[in-house]
Amino acid sequence: MKAMRAWNRAKLLWGYLRRQDTLSALPVEFIVETTAKCNLYCPMCPRETLKQPKEDMTDEIFERLVSESGASAEHMMLIGLGEPFLDKKIFDRIEYCERHNVHTLLSTNGTFLDDATCARILDSTLAHITLSFDGATKESFEYYRKGAKFEKVRENFLRLARMKKGRGKGPEIVVQMVRMDGNAGEVDAFRQFWENVPGVDQVRIKEDETNLMRPDAGHAGEDWKHPCHYLWRGPMYVKWNGDAYACCQSYMLEGQPVGNIGRQTLPAIWNSPEMRRMRQAHKSGRAGEIDVCARCCTTIPHPVLVAGSLILHGATVRKLLPLVERLVYFAKLPRRLLTPPKPKTEPKPDLVQIDRGK
Repeated sequence: MKAMRAWNRAKLLWGYLRRQDTLSALPVEFIVETTAKCNLYCPMCPRETLKQPKEDMTDEIFERLVSESGASAEHMMLIGLGEPFLDKKIFDRIEYCERHNVHTLLSTNGTFLDDATCARILDSTLAHITLSFDGATKESFEYYRKGAKFEKVRENFLRLARMKKGRGKGPEIVVQMVRMDGNAGEVDAFRQFWENVPGVDQVRIKEDETNLMRPDAGHAGEDWKHPCHYLWRGPMYVKWNGDAYACCQSYMLEGQPVGNIGRQTLPAIWNSPEMRRMRQAHKSGRAGEIDVCARCCTTIPHPVLVAGSLILHGATVRKLLPLVERLVYFAKLPRRLLTPPKPKTEPKPDLVQIDRGK
């Protein structure tokens, strides 16, 4: 299995370096929306403009995706526009991926992390969990996470960290704050609190990439020197109903699906006419002509980093990415290795991501 995945990555790397629009390999990563249900209202979340049904992904679609990608996929992020712990089968899905030797990751708003759920998380084979906590004060947190209580969610996150520390094992725990206008002044307080919590492996401050809070952001008007790695490497975004999108931003920015897992094979979707059209535009420097790409807020890495992400296993890449980000932010590596969208307003201080040993 390891050899097959390494060969798959090698073919993707060759396709990326040669700028091929038809690939003989499959994505390394997937974002899989196992549920479209959520219990909060968050003004920066696309589900507030892209109304979602109260539906879960069927076993048929999920198992077909995993079965078809099992020999090539290395990482599945079981997240989307829903809260994963509203999916009653989330732990079954984690175990199903494990049976196919696929690492799993999810992100949670923390409202359901009681003792029983925390115990199930620690008993599962989940590799990584991101705890989303957008603020260091009650006022900012409850503004961005409407329907959640600051004290309760913080205690839930602390509970999971304490239980992991007590057991001495469990998934990698990342506490993450998305920096926005209303919480930007709380970054230092946020870091100071969470980096001193035993059981937390990493504290992350990241920029908002949804466009809802800053609709004028994006790559429009830029000189597209490098094609976007998502189109050659993934992750591909799969909605609860099986609709597949070129990437998460493609769906969030109201792009069209490139296929459906329930009706087409994964290779047919990955090399669909629309996927080939997008790759052709990117390799010829015309990516700005694609509406969703022009409005995308995601950082485009240098080909050197893309090559590295295809030489190494997906799980290793996930662990090394924070280090690369920090080195770039601290000017230890050339800033051109990570090219974020150009701001149209006064730039903010560089973001810093902090790793902590377990």
